[in-house]
Amino acid sequence: MLFAFSIAPATTDNADGSVSASVAKAIEVVRRSGVSHRTDAMFTTLEGEWDECMAVIKECSEVLLAESPRVSLMIKADLRPGRTGELDGKVQRLNAAIDQL
Repeated sequence: MLFAFSIAPATTDNADGSVSASVAKAIEVVRRSGVSHRTDAMFTTLEGEWDECMAVIKECSEVLLAESPRVSLMIKADLRPGRTGELDGKVQRLNAAIDQL
């Protein structure tokens, strides 16, 4: 299963509005978790079982709630039990389809 999520504090003391220092704390949780993942400019995608992925997302939320009274969290999931390697597999299949055009 794949879980793409975006998380950030809704408030910041930074004059430029940056939340990168807070988001870095959440990504550190992801990296420590041992769950397969990929982070890009807008989302982090986890690949694993429901309970392990949701536990990581919950811990990220708790880390940000410890420093901000409000946190924004968006989750999108591709629930295909039994599938593995989809972080790369989906992209490989897409590229193969593009090559066929």
